[in-house]
Amino acid sequence: MGFIERNINPDGKMTDDCVIRALAAVMGYSWEKVYADLSVEGMNNHDLWNKNYVWMNYLRKKGFSRAVIPNTCPDCYTIADFAKDHPIGKYIVGTGTHVVAVIDGDYIDTWDSGREVPIFFLWRD
Repeated sequence: MGFIERNINPDGKMTDDCVIRALAAVMGYSWEKVYADLSVEGMNNHDLWNKNYVWMNYLRKKGFSRAVIPNTCPDCYTIADFAKDHPIGKYIVGTGTHVVAVIDGDYIDTWDSGREVPIFFLWRD
């Protein structure tokens, strides 16, 4: 369990698409499908797809729930800790400026974001 380096961007670009990569990994969709779906959601909300409320609206419609991570140790609880604490299941974890997929205790990203501090997560039962 731990960090898995993966970039599902079709062209391998290192771009600001962490939301798309995380959602695609957790939902089992292609990068293109998530991009298209979020673009429609953004259009329906008259805003950009990478705004938190836009992609969270999309996930709520797909049956996801959101929880806030308690602020008991704001600087010491990390994405790596969250992954260790969640050895089973699929989660989308957000820091406020970054989004990461956590699947069965592994966090999946284009870089080792394990030291980032999460503030919320989403999951689907």
